[in-house]
Amino acid sequence: MSANTTRSEGRPPHATGTAGRRGTAGIVLLLAGTALLFLWVCAAAWFQFEPPLRWAVIALAVAIGGTITLLAWRRRTAGWMALAVALCATAVWWASITPSNDRDWAPDVAHGVTGEVRGSDVVLHNVRAFDWRTEHDGTPRWESRRYDLDALETVELFSSVWGNPAIAHTLIGFGFKDGARVVFSAEIRRERGEEFSEIGGFFREFELVMIAADPDDIIHLRTDMRRETVSRFPLRLTPEQARTLFLSYVAKANELATEPEFYQTITTNCTTVIFHLARLVDPRIPTDWRILLSGYLPDYLYELGIIRTDLPLDEVKRAAVLVPDGRPPPASKPMPVPQADQL
Repeated sequence: MSANTTRSEGRPPHATGTAGRRGTAGIVLLLAGTALLFLWVCAAAWFQFEPPLRWAVIALAVAIGGTITLLAWRRRTAGWMALAVALCATAVWWASITPSNDRDWAPDVAHGVTGEVRGSDVVLHNVRAFDWRTEHDGTPRWESRRYDLDALETVELFSSVWGNPAIAHTLIGFGFKDGARVVFSAEIRRERGEEFSEIGGFFREFELVMIAADPDDIIHLRTDMRRETVSRFPLRLTPEQARTLFLSYVAKANELATEPEFYQTITTNCTTVIFHLARLVDPRIPTDWRILLSGYLPDYLYELGIIRTDLPLDEVKRAAVLVPDGRPPPASKPMPVPQADQL
């Protein structure tokens, strides 16, 4: 009997099969990791670079992915090492992409709002008050406006839907006894000529900007120019809660002016910003899936009692829809507050 036969007979019967399965599983795992990294790098390169650099980065990703694939079949340990190096290099590149406030911005997001607070007196700088002629053409006007927090009377949620009813852009409006109104909107900050992309929002394509605007600008733009379905829901807040929410917007706007952030489609968007600011007013507000599917945010607020509940939800939502008529309707009257400690 040969020495090879003796060694084979000395092993447990299942040893060879188990080792083979483990080897195959290791190869599959390595190839899957390589494929995921390859796809992610290609997507990131698509949104981060313009041709021809975009194609050069994608070609480099193809070459690295192909090399790791070959190593996976021939020298698996070397393949894992190559994948680890590729991951580290990708992480370093990704960390080097930082947000900025200094770019050639689209006219409607050229300025983010900032504020000065002196007691109950607030001055907002760069309040947008465009006169829109079409969806993309308007006369730019940025103003400084003064607001008296002691005269703060109403807070409203605006929900704007343009396609999928599960997705909405959300805005918060404040009304004052002297007739002054301002609407805050956390928006993507597009560069001149740049188009919005939900997928691009996952890959640091856009910065986040806080816009404060006259309702005759920002609501009129959506109802009459873009023909979006805009609904208005008065919020049932105490005066102190309304004041705190207003100041939290000013604080966030000032923060973005000095510490820019990226817009992120899931975690840092118009609705999640509202949620985080509302948490400053009342930390007990529960997390809910409708914060992500923002088209259903009114349903969530209805359950919390933050919007009117004297009618069935469907009727409340129907009554909230604004009809395009050239300008938004006047501010609503204050809503009664059923519980002083409830946001």
